[in-house]
Amino acid sequence: MRLGLVVLAAALVAACAAEQEELRAWMDQQRREVKPNVPPISPPKSFRPQPYLAFDGVEPFSPQKLTVGIRPQETRPMSAMLAAELNRRKQPLEAFPLDSMTMVGSVRRGGRPFALLRVDNLLYQVKAGDYLGQNYGKITQITETEITLREIVQDAAGEWIERPGSLLLQENAK
Repeated sequence: MRLGLVVLAAALVAACAAEQEELRAWMDQQRREVKPNVPPISPPKSFRPQPYLAFDGVEPFSPQKLTVGIRPQETRPMSAMLAAELNRRKQPLEAFPLDSMTMVGSVRRGGRPFALLRVDNLLYQVKAGDYLGQNYGKITQITETEITLREIVQDAAGEWIERPGSLLLQENAK
């Protein structure tokens, strides 16, 4: 029986070798018959250098151009509205930035509206005419859901302008 298994194994190995030889012959024939078709590579485009013409233009960072655009702080005229703001006594809520304040409610006392502001976990009561924020913000109107104010800020040219602002009621403020 062992002899039969050895003969059977030898026959299988011989059959595989014959198939291998046949496969190699077919692959060699295919290599000879198939011709690769590769399109030729196009020649590179010619490079034409462009002359740099910016030397003749205005230099964007020249000191003369910068001094015209940005005048020194001392030479800027102070507007009348800013002068009035600087001459008055500052109120406590002007020490905090406006974005750190949260409107948490409003009340009416004597027919006059007051808003409740939370700043650093302290509650403040403010009315129209009070100041808050770091940009000379003055409260102009208080409704049940909003505090309207005007701020005095510098624009890009360094001029002092009024800018409207508001704080909205935060219903879920904790």
